[in-house]
Amino acid sequence: MANTYTQLYIQIIFAVKGRQNLIPQKHKADVYRYITGVIQKRKHKLLAINGMQDHIHIFLGWHPSQSISDLVNNIKTASTKHIKEQDWMPFAFSWQIGYGAFSYSRSHIDAVVKYILNQEEHHKKRTFREEYLDFLNKFDIPFEEQYLFEFYD
Repeated sequence: MANTYTQLYIQIIFAVKGRQNLIPQKHKADVYRYITGVIQKRKHKLLAINGMQDHIHIFLGWHPSQSISDLVNNIKTASTKHIKEQDWMPFAFSWQIGYGAFSYSRSHIDAVVKYILNQEEHHKKRTFREEYLDFLNKFDIPFEEQYLFEFYD
């Protein structure tokens, strides 16, 4: 019987609505643990997750049984519900519409994981806007400014 074999690595980036710093440092690990469960439940393999209080980077071995847009929607919907249920914030939490998804080869895994795990260091030197525009340009993705995330840097 034939099987399907794949080796697909995707980095997903998305931001908190209004780019507010709404992911408290003390709850970051809980949010990431919850998102990890969402990813694993859908047969993807999490390789790295990290970010700042206003955006998140997820690097995974992608299982092609689910579209990337469906996965991102699952992650955003489930994590928003989880965050609201924790009652950490006196105001509404949600993710911005949209996301970035970037593919990598197996030879890039270590570098991408290192990059994601060092987000705090990267953002001492560059804003999220600079970082995101760099991704779009590096991957030669055409874009229109009006359709990017809301940037307040």
